[in-house]
Amino acid sequence: MKYISLLIAPLLLSLLIGCSGKSADQAMDPEAVKYEAMEAFNSGRYVTALKHFSNLTDRFPFSQYSLMAELKSADCHYYLNHYTEAIAAYQAFEQSHPTNEAVPYTMFQVGMSHYNQLDTIDRDPASATHAINAFNKLIRSYPQSSYREEARSRIKAARNFLANHEMYVARFYIKTNKLQQATSRLEYLLDHYPDSTVVTEAEETLALLKTGTKPAGSWTDWLPDFGMPEWEDLTSYKPGGAEG
Repeated sequence: MKYISLLIAPLLLSLLIGCSGKSADQAMDPEAVKYEAMEAFNSGRYVTALKHFSNLTDRFPFSQYSLMAELKSADCHYYLNHYTEAIAAYQAFEQSHPTNEAVPYTMFQVGMSHYNQLDTIDRDPASATHAINAFNKLIRSYPQSSYREEARSRIKAARNFLANHEMYVARFYIKTNKLQQATSRLEYLLDHYPDSTVVTEAEETLALLKTGTKPAGSWTDWLPDFGMPEWEDLTSYKPGGAEG
């Protein structure tokens, strides 16, 4: 009997070690995993929340919480500034659940993920263009969405960013005596962004160029210090939930 006990003891010890090494989520039901995930999410622990949401979708793909876990996983990436991953996750949700009531929200979040990647005006402005396209898609697809006015305000800000980028490039061409290229940039700016904040400057600069006069400028004209303006008409926005 003593010999059998000696054989069983190591076996029990190995089982205990094995169980202790398992993820806590593996011992939970879907509702318990969801609770842990939301608790982490609501307290701003997005890395932990993402792990729980991923476990929920992987282990319980047919539970009533799997759809929510997909959406919240995308939100976790968004809050972690993982915008490439967030865009992919939001778009995957839209493609998998095209009639879900949260789709307007995911479309808006795709736009915001691009919008939040805008940098100074001397950098590649592609994120502004992508943001505008995403917000326009939302407005076309869901014209009555509660995100519509916010999307329009973001489009306005992104368009102004693009206009300032064109103005920055035009100034660079003037500085380097490439006046024809500067003229082309200014004409493009006025044609495509007639409501931007740099229209007056662009018009005055273009008028001088057309008289053959090189506009005078100070060294501060070439500093790329223009980021996104704080628009008064931007509504208070806090992401993290589907449209109500």
